[in-house]
Amino acid sequence: MVRPFTRGVRLAVLVALCTVPPASGQDDIVVLGGEGQHCGEDPDCINRLHPAIPMAARARPGQTIVFKARNASDFQLDPASTYDDPRASDAQIGTVHPLTGPVHIEGAEPGDVLAVTLLDIAPGPFGYTSVSPIGFVSDHVTGAFRALWRLDRTVAVSDDVPGVRVPNASFPGIVTVLPGRAELDEMLSREAELLALGGAGFPPHPVHASPADVCGPNGSFASECLRTLPPREHGGNLDIRYLQVGVTLYLPCYIDGCGLAIGDPHFAQGDGEVSGTAIEMDADFTVTTQVIKDGPALTRGPHFEGPVRVLDIPSRRFYATTGFPLKAVGEIPPDLRYLGANERIAGLRNLSKDVSLAARNALLEMIDYITETYGLTPEQAYVVASVAVDLRIGQVVDAPNVGVTALLPLDIFSRPAQRP
Repeated sequence: MVRPFTRGVRLAVLVALCTVPPASGQDDIVVLGGEGQHCGEDPDCINRLHPAIPMAARARPGQTIVFKARNASDFQLDPASTYDDPRASDAQIGTVHPLTGPVHIEGAEPGDVLAVTLLDIAPGPFGYTSVSPIGFVSDHVTGAFRALWRLDRTVAVSDDVPGVRVPNASFPGIVTVLPGRAELDEMLSREAELLALGGAGFPPHPVHASPADVCGPNGSFASECLRTLPPREHGGNLDIRYLQVGVTLYLPCYIDGCGLAIGDPHFAQGDGEVSGTAIEMDADFTVTTQVIKDGPALTRGPHFEGPVRVLDIPSRRFYATTGFPLKAVGEIPPDLRYLGANERIAGLRNLSKDVSLAARNALLEMIDYITETYGLTPEQAYVVASVAVDLRIGQVVDAPNVGVTALLPLDIFSRPAQRP
């Protein structure tokens, strides 16, 4: 049974949120990360998850912690950089995601809940968004494309997507704790079963893993370290755009000290991150924590709470498209192929209550609308959708056609529409 948070717990979190140490108290702030050219050169950086990974720092509950975090690919974003990264050719993207940490939170024990409150996010100067093979409709939008963004505290602009200004809505794509031994075994086993049937997943991959002595090719647990790409019960790659400044995330604690790590900084993202990337950036995250001894079980995933302003779209006006689980005869949606029954699926023109297919259709309608209305290429429109369009469920009860909408904030465009 999920136990609600007590009034005292909420008050403690609010006090922590409002209590940022003054400049004279800098010695009481834990700062970690940011050394070297990449994660492998930074003693405070990891890109795999395992209970044997040693802690990089310690912090008391209520103490301010600053995580200096690297972008999701762990590559140099400054276009003037001359650094030649020897890891850039890794087809298995073993460099993803560099996380700053883990931090041992004093007094935290297995069974506790760790409350992590975001106090500030300082964006780096550059970001990128690309069309990735893992994108939601990358079987339809197939061209290679990468946009470089210039960032400040208010807006992102890009010469690669002209006429678009994306407001700052920064958040960490990943906030995680380390799994325990039992949780690790469960996660490895169930994901291996899925892969064996042809489902999507990212099994352990030791190349470019950090820390190398635990997770690298010659590491003590090379075949066990979890990749950071999927979220799980421990948190991880949640990619929830609402985890902005002022929000508190509740994570289960599986080991002594929990092992808090943060990374995958995003300047802005639409609900869905549909091209496979948001506006990926480097950033400094300032947080504080509280340890809750009688919190909810969190067996299905983390909880979070915060001000309702983070739920708003950044615009005075919007345009929306809708989608239903409809398809052409002969079409087999990519997400269903691993289940078999392909002949049955191919012959249908309508699938029953398939939210994924409805979302794909709403998104494809939106990409068409952006290209036709604002003169962008399909690849540019796909990137705009990934950083600014929200996919939202309308209803899941009107069988067979559940409904999904795609919401586009119109104020991001500085160019006029080409049609009414």
